[in-house]
Amino acid sequence: MITVDEKGGILIARLTSEDRFNALIADRVKDMLLSYYATPGTKLVFDLEGIKFIDSSGFGVFLSLMKAANNSNGKFKICNLKPDVMELFQVLQLHNVFDIYNSFDECVSSFKEEQ
Repeated sequence: MITVDEKGGILIARLTSEDRFNALIADRVKDMLLSYYATPGTKLVFDLEGIKFIDSSGFGVFLSLMKAANNSNGKFKICNLKPDVMELFQVLQLHNVFDIYNSFDECVSSFKEEQ
């Protein structure tokens, strides 16, 4: 369902064998990823490559992760959105709320620019 890898002090979360981020998996994903923010300063990238649809439960997970990151002096970023998924972010006016990057490499590089 979800994998989390580490690269240079940055956690990279990816949904596996899923192309929809919806209520069926949202709670499990949220619980797992929120646990990483128990460590202050955690940097997490959610790579949405391959995701074709996100429902309100999925967006709720993103908001929870952003709040947890802010509360623990951490970072939360999103990358690799398909055009249809980006359109959902724009319709909901969330494209200005989250740090969203076109590619994984661009997203990871952004952490270096912030230092």
